[in-house]
Amino acid sequence: MRFNKLDLNLLVALDALLTEQSISRAAEKTHLSQSAMSNALARLREYFEDELLVQVGRKMEPTTRAQSLKDPVRDILVRVEASVTAQPQFIPAQSTRLFRLLISDYTLMTLVPHLQRLAYKQAPGVRFELRPQATQPQRALERGEADLLIIPKDFCSTSHPSELLFEETFCSVLWSESHLASGTLTEDRYMSAGHVVVQPGDGVALTDWFMQQSSIKRQAETSTFSFLSQASLVVGTHRIATMHRRLALLAARFLPIAIRDLPVPIPHMQQVVQWHQHRTTDPGLVWLRALLREAATAMDSPLPPGTPG
Repeated sequence: MRFNKLDLNLLVALDALLTEQSISRAAEKTHLSQSAMSNALARLREYFEDELLVQVGRKMEPTTRAQSLKDPVRDILVRVEASVTAQPQFIPAQSTRLFRLLISDYTLMTLVPHLQRLAYKQAPGVRFELRPQATQPQRALERGEADLLIIPKDFCSTSHPSELLFEETFCSVLWSESHLASGTLTEDRYMSAGHVVVQPGDGVALTDWFMQQSSIKRQAETSTFSFLSQASLVVGTHRIATMHRRLALLAARFLPIAIRDLPVPIPHMQQVVQWHQHRTTDPGLVWLRALLREAATAMDSPLPPGTPG
């Protein structure tokens, strides 16, 4: 099929080349031979009258023209996939579909176990690929590299639809033998203590973002990439971790920690699920979003009788 004399099959090759910036890796990704991918690049160069990828040392780097094509080409392919390859119906009990979710370790520990239990009951053949949220996870969603993104509402993209799953509050977590665990944790005691904070990749944790908005400055003495690790890192110290309350309650089951209300004002976190605007009616994602709503309710309910664990 051609459009304005361009073989549309070449868009798949172009997308792979711009993503991988390597002929061999692009060929592997699209299941083509290297010679076929080299031929595709030659045809693309002729059509766009641009080198697109140029050799710089041992790497290939995109030209300015190639950079301007990267997102539009990916958007076209996402639209095609959503419109043409999407199945007209989704039968959970018969499906072996792979769902790719971008999540934090907070979501992994609190929400996802309930999602897995419910999904296994309805669709035992369905598979999940749980990926960590890197910097700008919205880009993976927009490029069709993830099916769903579960993220605080404050950080989600305004270009795609989202749905509120649940709200979360924050609390202070301390070693149970810390002097700070005795008596009232006042704002002065909180602010004068050292803190264990989360620094997720190149981004900022929501708690820090909230505190920055309120001009609250903590003494960060330990930083970690993991929300879950905060509780273990205060044990044996007089430091404080500001944690999601549900995660803190989970950690309290196996760590000698004390949980206290925060003496400083922090808004509730609104956790949402987000999906690509072109995949709103995808039957599989409609089912999965409904299951996520059910899992969010199950988080705060006792497990059904006979449930393992």
